[in-house]
Amino acid sequence: MLELLLCSLLTIFPDYLYRRYRQGKRLGHEITLYSVWFELRFGIIACLMLTVALITVIFYFHPSTTTATLFFRTVPIVPEINGRVSEVHVDFSAPVKKGDVIFKLDSTKQEAALETARRKIAEVDAALLAAQADVLKADGQIQQAKGDYQQASDELDVKRELQKRSPGIVPQRDIEKLEVLLAGRQGALDSATASKQSASIRLTALLPAEKASAQAALAEAQVDLDKTYIRAGVAGRVEQFTLRAGDVVNPVMRSAGILIPDGAGERTLSAGFGQIEAQVMKVGMVAEAVCISKPWTVIPMVVTGVQNYIAAGQFRGGEQLLDARQVLAPGTILAFMEPIYKGGLEDVTPGSSCIVNAYTSNHELIAAKETGAFKRFVLHAVDAVGIVHAMLLRIQALLLPVKTLVLSGH
Repeated sequence: MLELLLCSLLTIFPDYLYRRYRQGKRLGHEITLYSVWFELRFGIIACLMLTVALITVIFYFHPSTTTATLFFRTVPIVPEINGRVSEVHVDFSAPVKKGDVIFKLDSTKQEAALETARRKIAEVDAALLAAQADVLKADGQIQQAKGDYQQASDELDVKRELQKRSPGIVPQRDIEKLEVLLAGRQGALDSATASKQSASIRLTALLPAEKASAQAALAEAQVDLDKTYIRAGVAGRVEQFTLRAGDVVNPVMRSAGILIPDGAGERTLSAGFGQIEAQVMKVGMVAEAVCISKPWTVIPMVVTGVQNYIAAGQFRGGEQLLDARQVLAPGTILAFMEPIYKGGLEDVTPGSSCIVNAYTSNHELIAAKETGAFKRFVLHAVDAVGIVHAMLLRIQALLLPVKTLVLSGH
């Protein structure tokens, strides 16, 4: 309607002035309700053509959409293990800080495993003390074996020396007995040395390895116990949290609730524009937004990103061929916008629906030296008609509360 009124001022109104002051025709006399079309046909036709052209230019070069939303991310509250809830530390709706315990699962099994791991470490520590005593015992046995061996060796040397000096004074049988005794004493010494080596290996290698394994089992048991405490991964707010003690949670089939991080939905506005604006939507375009949760306020925005794919055209590989008729509704070009001024979206509720206008700017082309005069004029006209869309947005902002509260049957 606004475009029609503006175009009529440039077409029908000058046509009427010409008829009135040039041809002398007056309203109610020569120009009546029945002769309007005949008298003002040129102005009416020009008005309709100009209106259609103006609306086309405005909506193409300065696209608008009512499908703009402050999307926000939610974090599912999911435990890593199955279990029955034993404690709940938050209400139906409550703020949480990073690391706060939200709820706790029954940890009887994990606590028993942790205590078993601790006992195993204590057992290994006791075995280390026993191994140290075994090493000391082996040292004593080695000293005793060495003394026995030395005694037998000295006695054999004496017998041999006597036999050498006075043959026949020492019976050969006694010498042979001493040789057998010396060999036995050597075996006892070797056995004591091997016992010490075995005790040393058990003390320095086997038992430390067993202790390390026990400590790893203790750490694993502690991790399993910590998994029974479900904590907030980020600071935010828990909403619609209905979990209560006695409920059973499953990380695959059932989550416990959702956590909304702080600042979610307060930075970026996502808007879906028609596919025909694919060549117009560019990063850096200036835009304006009006949101239902913050009426009568026009928020200056800037386009920070344009998705190069239309979501309606995606498919997943499967066992059936894709039929294009399955895409019933045409998809949109998704654009991401941020407020130009800091805190522009502060009072807008995340998830709120908004109306967005984006404005094409041809300033660089107009300022370029190689741009011709006619092209500059056309580009100036394209940029100038954006004010019409800005006026329409402000009218929508004024009427939005009335439309929502009164005309929608609220």
